[in-house]
Amino acid sequence: MKRFLKRSHRYLYFVNVFFYFILFYPFFYYFSRKQERFPTLNKWRRAFAYLATLSSGFRYKYHFETPIDWSIPYIICANHSSNLDIPAMAFLVKGNYAFMAKEELLHNPVTGLFLKTIDISLKRDSKMSSFRAFKRAETYVKSNISLIVFPEGGISEHYPPQLGEFKNGPFRLAIEYNLAIIPVSISDNYKNMWDDGSKYGSRPGICHICVHTPVLTQGLTSLDADDLKLKVYNLINSGLL
Repeated sequence: MKRFLKRSHRYLYFVNVFFYFILFYPFFYYFSRKQERFPTLNKWRRAFAYLATLSSGFRYKYHFETPIDWSIPYIICANHSSNLDIPAMAFLVKGNYAFMAKEELLHNPVTGLFLKTIDISLKRDSKMSSFRAFKRAETYVKSNISLIVFPEGGISEHYPPQLGEFKNGPFRLAIEYNLAIIPVSISDNYKNMWDDGSKYGSRPGICHICVHTPVLTQGLTSLDADDLKLKVYNLINSGLL
């Protein structure tokens, strides 16, 4: 019975996601056509994230170690264990933002629209794709657009998930453009929905998210990238324990 309820709830969640996506689609389409419309597009994305999850019984509870000035761009790094991480981050960031995500999500009917327009797709293990993504990310940070990154590069195949090894790209970019990194620990989204919920289903509940103090990069060089990556890793991991 419990398994049936969890699978039924997962079905309800995806029905809500598609319902609000279709409802908002004309606005998503219009505001995604030009970069100058992206700030308004992100406002609609935040509303979409809020309504789709709220109507499914999910609540996000954020703990900020320090107030965040969203008038400047950041690289926001979060651990990744659930589909719920995406709306959690969309609802968190109050400034203009774009996700960096794996290329496979281009084929998803919801995320595909954004990855073909505002967001940056990245093909794993492709140096050319990494280079193109890096160059596009450069234009974004110069335009005061924050980047949301899941530096593990994917969701762990093991349950319960543990924090995986981080990729290097976000930290090199942060150093090159003197961008502060905001580490984010999403501690229990996987308990409400692990990955896409296909294995264990989902359940309504509160998702606890710790937003750490931004890590500054002024004065760092490319030689410090590994140390910066380790520092951010340890901060995120500390919020998961």
